[in-house]
Amino acid sequence: MLDSKLENRTFLILLAVVSIAFAWLLLPFYGAVFWGTILAIIFAPVHRRLQVRLGGRRNLAALITLSACILIVILPVIFITGSLVQEGANLYQSLKSGQLKPAGLVQQAFAALPPWAHQWLERFDLGDLSSLQEKLSSGAMQASQFVATKAFSIGQNTFDFVISFGVMLYLLFFLLRDGRTLGRRIKQAVPLDHEHKQHLFTKFTTVVRATVKGNIAVAATQGALGGLIFWFLGIQGSLLWGTLMAFLSLLPAIGAGLVWVPVAAWFLLTGAIWQGVVLILFCVLVIGLVDNILRPILVGKDTKMPDYVVLISTLGGMSLFGLNGFVIGPLIAALFIASWDLFTGREELEDPAG
Repeated sequence: MLDSKLENRTFLILLAVVSIAFAWLLLPFYGAVFWGTILAIIFAPVHRRLQVRLGGRRNLAALITLSACILIVILPVIFITGSLVQEGANLYQSLKSGQLKPAGLVQQAFAALPPWAHQWLERFDLGDLSSLQEKLSSGAMQASQFVATKAFSIGQNTFDFVISFGVMLYLLFFLLRDGRTLGRRIKQAVPLDHEHKQHLFTKFTTVVRATVKGNIAVAATQGALGGLIFWFLGIQGSLLWGTLMAFLSLLPAIGAGLVWVPVAAWFLLTGAIWQGVVLILFCVLVIGLVDNILRPILVGKDTKMPDYVVLISTLGGMSLFGLNGFVIGPLIAALFIASWDLFTGREELEDPAG
C-alpha cells in the first residue's frame, strides 16, 4: 500500500502544478478575467434582487444584469475612450502643424512674472526662456505623440480587443449566474477557520466594491466637472483634461489639482483674472467637496483605509499591473491589513496574559 503522507504530498504537488498551469493558460486574457470578476462582484446584489423578482430564473436575471452592466458601464467607457484618443490625436496634429504653439504661451506667461519670480526661476536654472520653451514644446509633442501612438495601436489590436471583450462578457454572464455557488466552493477549499474565511472574503468583496464603485464614481464626477469648467472657460482639449483629472482623482493627496492649479496660475499670470478666479473657486468649492461628500456615502467610513496606504498601494499597483492596479493595489493592501488583524487577534486570544 502507498504511504498516506506520500500520497497526500503527491496530490498537493499535482494540485499546485495544474493550478499554475491553468493560471498560465488564462494569462493572455488576464484583463478580461479580472474585469469580468470585478464587474460580477459589483453587480451581484443587483442580480440577486432580480432573481428573486423573476421567480428564481437565473439565466434571465443574469442576462438582464449583463445588459444593464453594458449600458451603464461598458458603453460609456468605450465612448469616452474613443473620444479621448481622437482628441489626443487632434492635439498632436495641432502641435505638429504649428496651429498650437506652447512656446508662445510660455513667453506670454514668462513676461507677466514679477521680478522675484524671475530670480526664483534662475536659482533652479529655469531662467532661460528659450530653453524652457524648448523643453515644454518637446514635452507636449511627446505626450501628444504618445496618445496618437496609442490610438494607432488600438486600431491595430482591434481583433484582440474584440476577443478579450467577448471573453469578459461571456465570463461575466456565468459569474453572475453561478457566482454564489462558485464562491461557496472557493470558501470550502480554503484551509482556514470559518470565521477567518468569512472575514477575508467579506473584506475582499467590500474593498472591490468600494474601490470600483466609490473611487471611480468620485473620479468620474470630478473629471466631468473639471472638463465642464475647462470647456466653459474655452480651454482647448477639455475632454482630455477632464479625463486626466478623473485619472488623477484616483490618487488621494494628489488629485486633480495637478491639472487645474497650473492652468489657474497661467490665467492669473497672463491677465485673465476672472477666468483664473472662476477656475479656482469652482475647483476648490465644487470639485474639492465632491470627494468629501460622495466618498463617505459610496465607500463608507468603516471600509476606508488611511489615505497614505491608498496612495502608496495605488501607485505601486499601477506601476506593476498598469491601469488594473488601481483596484489590485488597494485590494492587496486591504487583505494585508485584514490578515494581520486576524493574526494579531489570534495571538492575543492564544496568549491573554501577554
